Amino acid sequence: MFGSLSGTNLVYYVVAILISLPIHEAMHGFAAYWLGDRTAAEQGRLSLNPLKHIDPFMTVILPVITILLFGFPFLAAKPVPINPYRLKFAEFGSAIVAAAGPLSNLALAFIGALILRFGGATGFFGNFLPIFVVLNVALFIFNLFPIPPLDGSRVLYAFAPEPVQRVMSRMETYGLFIVFGIILLLGNSFASLLGHLENYVLSLLP
Repeated sequence: MFGSLSGTNLVYYVVAILISLPIHEAMHGFAAYWLGDRTAAEQGRLSLNPLKHIDPFMTVILPVITILLFGFPFLAAKPVPINPYRLKFAEFGSAIVAAAGPLSNLALAFIGALILRFGGATGFFGNFLPIFVVLNVALFIFNLFPIPPLDGSRVLYAFAPEPVQRVMSRMETYGLFIVFGIILLLGNSFASLLGHLENYVLSLLP
């Protein structure tokens, strides 16, 4: 998915993370703000400053390790605080907030692909933008998996029947461990699935 990670490519990858994840997290906060929850604003998280959102291990070290091992990044930022009881539209408001993050990554990938196709990017941007596009497509796909606490689970929750919602609520506490388990036990197979999905989304971009 990311090809050979030379030292230069690794720098491009880290720069792409420093741009993409803050936008992803900030969009959760902005969506919540537009739907009536000002918790993120009150805690200073409506910001594109990477330092507000980045966790050194989860955002930088872990994705580099998982790319080297499996060819895809597993990474997360510090979650933007959301109070679902303040949101309009109840569970559907939460689904909108959850979807805002992955959709921002898809939008970034689309913009990067447009520049590559029509802008004649060369030099730094000619090398950086392909990595930027692939990273954002990977973030879009990975975060939409319906496994708590990934964003896709919160989208699914809004439309799931009550028995499924109860199961998902119980999984929330252990969701991160489930994701880790999938990566460790099914790393190559999971990477292959993500790769097929990623190639499909990339084929739809300009």
